[in-house]
Amino acid sequence: MKRAVRMESASTRIDEKLIELGDWRGKTLARVRDVIYAADPEIVEEWKWAKSTSPGTPVFSHGGIVCTGETYKNVVKLTFAKGAALPDPARLFNSSLEGNVRRAIDIHEGDKVDKAALKDLIRAAVELNLNHPNESPSATLRAGSGGTGRGPRVGKSKSKPRRTSRKRAE
Repeated sequence: MKRAVRMESASTRIDEKLIELGDWRGKTLARVRDVIYAADPEIVEEWKWAKSTSPGTPVFSHGGIVCTGETYKNVVKLTFAKGAALPDPARLFNSSLEGNVRRAIDIHEGDKVDKAALKDLIRAAVELNLNHPNESPSATLRAGSGGTGRGPRVGKSKSKPRRTSRKRAE
């Protein structure tokens, strides 16, 4: 008979992470978390990708991943799973700009975050998730729901035709 294992809630783990950090990164992530909830009170907090070499990552979801809240030595990083498909008129995205799907916001110590623009990004990410459920981020981009507006990728070669195996005639 299996015994029930008590799981710590993601919100509790995030609270503990904020306390554990105890510096500007914890305060920054706490402020960002408040902005995320102000943008969408139905956001679900998750704790993902925990393993022996990593404690895991706070994830904010609604209809799919909206963004992650990672902390590093010199930066708090908000990575938007479908960021390349989101409008960013305030140009908050300042990291992972070369990717085809994700975009990130790196917040350094002392940086001021445009709360209104961040709320708009959160709301747009939720709307994208809800309007394209069960669709991969790259499929969302191919469907024309956003993107960089720079047109097709340049410099990528076409896929090579598959080789068929031939057996030698004896």
